[in-house]
Amino acid sequence: MSAPEPRRVAAIDIGTVTTRLLVADIAPGSIAEVARSTDITHLGEDLTRTGRLSGAAMGRVEEVVARYAAEIERTGADAVRAVATSASRDAANAGEFTAMLARHGIVAEVVSGATEARLAFAGATWGVDAEDVLVNDIGGGSTEIVLGSAGAEPRVAFARSVDVGSRRVTEVCLPSDPPAPAEFSAARAYVRDLLGPAFEALPAPPRSSIALAGTATTLVAIDLGLTVYDPARVHGAVLARDRVGAIADRLAAMPLSERLEVPGLHPGRAPVIVAGALILGELLDLAGLDSTVVSEHDILYGIAIELVSGLERGPGLM
Repeated sequence: MSAPEPRRVAAIDIGTVTTRLLVADIAPGSIAEVARSTDITHLGEDLTRTGRLSGAAMGRVEEVVARYAAEIERTGADAVRAVATSASRDAANAGEFTAMLARHGIVAEVVSGATEARLAFAGATWGVDAEDVLVNDIGGGSTEIVLGSAGAEPRVAFARSVDVGSRRVTEVCLPSDPPAPAEFSAARAYVRDLLGPAFEALPAPPRSSIALAGTATTLVAIDLGLTVYDPARVHGAVLARDRVGAIADRLAAMPLSERLEVPGLHPGRAPVIVAGALILGELLDLAGLDSTVVSEHDILYGIAIELVSGLERGPGLM
């Protein structure tokens, strides 16, 4: 019997800080990336204060998604799934935003924190075999924490989405440039207070950690001093807890103008990276772990995998 033909699908992740695209050919045991794009759009800009997505922020995402729609058509993907996460969940005008995207043929699904966590775990553990692995996905508005076992039959034992993210913590706790020491200490306490209950509820202590998304990959790029981002060097890198703390302290002492010159730090992420590093450090402390593996296989992989699975099961069975 011949092997099944790969399915070419497209996944879009619309987050609080970034908007991202993956087009991939997926077959059993195989994911081949066809096209990938990451754009820093800051959809959640000022959301904490206003409770709404601003017109400027929605426009930035709409422009990027229009470009993605053209790329999806060019590559010939036969199915598309777009998910919108924390910022869209929190915004009073999320319907207005999704209607803007629908004009470009992209129907964005505003997913729950639980769904976001499940998709992140599916993507992070693709091709991994591990027991009691903690997958953590630090976004701009929320952090997803998932404990489970990976392998031929992945099992999720615990999943929680916590409203603590790099942009949210920046806006709530770190208004100064650079952050004042008292602000930095308050931000650490704020993050620990919000994350602590999730870790107290874990059914088992994590044996290892996989960190996803822009905060973790950026910290690796900074640690390696990458002047040009190289996903092959970032994926699978081990980031020690003490390095996370050292980088956070160094960046927190710099004004934004100096952070913009740090090798490995994308200028668009510079305003929120201090909070992101602080979150990752506190998360590892709460988990009792001294390091984390950093993965490029994230929620985009999870979206694409589930999309193909749903296509194979047929309509009405997803």
